[in-house]
Amino acid sequence: MNVLVMNMTRLGDLLQSQPTVAGLKAQGHRVALACLENFAPAATLMQGVDALFPFPGARLLARLDQDWRLALAAYREATDRVRNEFAPDLVINLTPSEPARLLAMSLGATELRGFALDDHGFNADTSSWAAFLQLASTTRGASPFNIVDVFRRIAGACGPANQSLDFGLRGPTESARDEALNLLRKELPAAPAKGYVALQLGASEERRRWPVAHFAQVARGLSQAGHIPVLVGTAGEKPLGQRLRDQLGTSGASVPVIDLMGATDLPTLAAVLSACRLLVTNDTGTMHLAAGLGVPCLAIFLATAQPWDTGPYLPGSVCLEPDLPCHPCAFGRQCPHQDTGTEACRKAIAAQTVLGLALEQLRDVITATGSDAPGGARIWRTVAGDDGLMDLASLSGHEQDDRTRLIRLQRELYRRYLDGNSLEGSAYPAGLSPEGAAPLSSALGAASEFLFLLERQGQLLGREPLKSVKGKFLATWQRVQSALGADQRLTMLSSLWMFESERPGLDMPDIISLITRFRALIDELKKCVDAGTNPA
Repeated sequence: MNVLVMNMTRLGDLLQSQPTVAGLKAQGHRVALACLENFAPAATLMQGVDALFPFPGARLLARLDQDWRLALAAYREATDRVRNEFAPDLVINLTPSEPARLLAMSLGATELRGFALDDHGFNADTSSWAAFLQLASTTRGASPFNIVDVFRRIAGACGPANQSLDFGLRGPTESARDEALNLLRKELPAAPAKGYVALQLGASEERRRWPVAHFAQVARGLSQAGHIPVLVGTAGEKPLGQRLRDQLGTSGASVPVIDLMGATDLPTLAAVLSACRLLVTNDTGTMHLAAGLGVPCLAIFLATAQPWDTGPYLPGSVCLEPDLPCHPCAFGRQCPHQDTGTEACRKAIAAQTVLGLALEQLRDVITATGSDAPGGARIWRTVAGDDGLMDLASLSGHEQDDRTRLIRLQRELYRRYLDGNSLEGSAYPAGLSPEGAAPLSSALGAASEFLFLLERQGQLLGREPLKSVKGKFLATWQRVQSALGADQRLTMLSSLWMFESERPGLDMPDIISLITRFRALIDELKKCVDAGTNPA
């Protein structure tokens, strides 16, 4: 079968499609990839891609400003090329935007998975996993699944639970390795005693960027331990590199640093990272590139970024996030704890914490555990979970926190729900504190009662569609949402309920079936919360 995978978003998301492509190839398919034109060089680093179709997004928009007919011609040219050169039988669209949904619908495939539109132009996601991904992308702190695993679930490209979680990008070519070596030795010809360590100072947003002064302290400590720091990033991030070098040069002896910011294309950057023993980074596309190349990552997640869903897909990497109850914060919301214009989470993780972990990773001895772990950060190590998905193991004594216990319970039950498997018989107690469990149990209990009432009203409507019953049915429908909204930890469930229950084309039997299954999920969650409550 000819399968076209569409990922029309950022560099990191595109690279995270690699395991999906590998899974489809393992099923015996020919696989093509459609991406934005400016990320096509990244696609050349991916394995298993039989054909590549760069989409001219920027040129299309420019032509739209000039003349809509020129834009339409460019669009037809791009879609005709896909149909004529590859003729996909199946299109897997991993991008939820309206333009991507339209593009996926216009490629002539007999089957579409992921994000689509119905005949009336409404969103028509083809699986619960696709709906979950769209909701999780706008609801921070809600997803316990790495986006790589969600992509694989949407595509139907999952292997057995015990399969390797290798990312598996293509290694650098010999020419790229030579170019990288020339760049590394241009400023410092002598090889470092203990190897290179890459530092990625930039991030997609200022508030998601760990302070340059902290990176400078890490660079100084790495240098003193015999490593040479290598700055990587875009040309637009060069001022950050200059600030770091200024700080290193004014505090005594100058620290040797190789600055390659803006000096590499993607293939050369891949070769530079491959020559490094570790990448210390914010949550960036560079992090996903390093993970795909098997380069260990020490990644810092601030503001809206969190390691549970966008962490590096590489066992043995280390992730840090602020140990603050408000993290991760919501999109578009100002930090309520700002001090002198700087978000609180950017100050929470100390430079010495990161340096200590980096040196331990380089020695392959991570020892931060329990009460010995430094304060200010929740520290995680990426591991392969028993369920075949990427997981996180706490290195800082946070495994028994209410937040972590609830994430693990959601991970267990959401996976069953989204896979369409039985929800009964979970042996996973939440283990929450009484203070954490009580409001959650109350909200879940109220939602279950309203769902029970809604099911009975739906059955009555199915037999006799009385106007009075219809009004009560709609009122109860809203009460389910209100009950779940009573606890912010159930935001994802509330959103998922509204999303699934408002799908176009549902008839009354479909609605009753949805109510029954959703109530089963709510009841199982409540049972686990109630059974596993820790005594005071």
